[in-house]
Amino acid sequence: MRRIGLDLGTTNSAIAVTDGGGGVRLATFDHAAGSSETFRSILYFAAGDKPVGGPRAIDRYLEAAGEGRLIQSMKSYLADATFQATNIFGRTTTLVDLLAVLLRELRASAEERLGPLGSRAVVGRPVHFVTERDEEDETFALRRLEQALAAAGWDDVELEYEPVAAAHFYESKLDHDELVLVADFGGGTSDFSLVRVGPGRKDGGAERILGSDGVGIAGDALDARLMQKLVAPKLGQGTTYRSIMGDKELPVPVWIYARLLRWHHLSFLKSKKNIEMLEGMASQAADDTTLRALLHVLENDLGYHLYRAIEQTKIALSNADEAVFRFSDSPLEIEAPVTRRAFEEWIEEDMSKMAACVDRLLARAGVDARDVDQVFMTGGSSFVPAVRRIFETRFGAARMRSGGELVSVASGLALRAAHGS
Repeated sequence: MRRIGLDLGTTNSAIAVTDGGGGVRLATFDHAAGSSETFRSILYFAAGDKPVGGPRAIDRYLEAAGEGRLIQSMKSYLADATFQATNIFGRTTTLVDLLAVLLRELRASAEERLGPLGSRAVVGRPVHFVTERDEEDETFALRRLEQALAAAGWDDVELEYEPVAAAHFYESKLDHDELVLVADFGGGTSDFSLVRVGPGRKDGGAERILGSDGVGIAGDALDARLMQKLVAPKLGQGTTYRSIMGDKELPVPVWIYARLLRWHHLSFLKSKKNIEMLEGMASQAADDTTLRALLHVLENDLGYHLYRAIEQTKIALSNADEAVFRFSDSPLEIEAPVTRRAFEEWIEEDMSKMAACVDRLLARAGVDARDVDQVFMTGGSSFVPAVRRIFETRFGAARMRSGGELVSVASGLALRAAHGS
């Protein structure tokens, strides 16, 4: 009997199935550039058309030259009771509805290759949701997640911590027992689990999981630091303008740049009221260059392109000591050099919180770092040197392992479905 593993990610999602032989097969998704094993967790809306999800959503957005609206990182809002709905072309759409649309698109695309997926699945969840403060927030987030899954046809689900799922993936390649620390870095959260794995541990059930913890800092947060420090000043952050009466020098409101730190928030800034406000400020600024640059980004819906450039800069800094952020959309041209050292200074507070989470997990589990056999790192931010240094400092570079960065959780969830806890 086929078992389904569903990884609904903040940035990327994936689906895996197992068959009677115990092998894992991942769904693949076609798009303009070819095919991939991940489904971008993104929706594209165009006036009068049905929404499109995943890599095809990006294709449609690019074909439309920025017309329409992109929505991403919906998972990050599950625990946020203040985000109930948004307005899309005059229609109020709830967060649950948006996630349900995404899940239906994911399901339909996966079934093109895998066939019917049925109503049962093991589904990943973070240890702590982004913005989660207490059990009430967690319950609220889980209820909305389960409602969206049911609306997409998965009404018989079992939830599993994402790093525990990744442990199943890691374990599938072992011929001996280990105590492993799994570090799973997503778009919205970084999650950690201490798990006893290996052939002699597969029947250990929940007892083999020594502890789990997580923090709402991951790829999106690192991108936001680059935006805040490197790019936002090129888009008017810190600019001043003269009041209408001309008797006061006023700063451009900081809330604009708070929105700018998440590219999926940029569409919220593109309202008639906000555009008129920014036009007025630009007309009263001693140097309107940077505010005009921001207006160009907003009016042409360039948030996706802007953050792709930021992501490319972050990747470059993982491989070199220096990089150059470049963004071009005539007449707008931005070029800003950045060093890895500067980037690591900008994310120092984030890294401290992540390190504290790892230390807290070890302390709660009563495990000394010396007793951890291996550290399995997975997810996109596992390549960031400052992130890796947290673990190399505590466990040593020789104990670092990695693999399946974008599909380990989905594969592990399918194995979890096939073999139980």
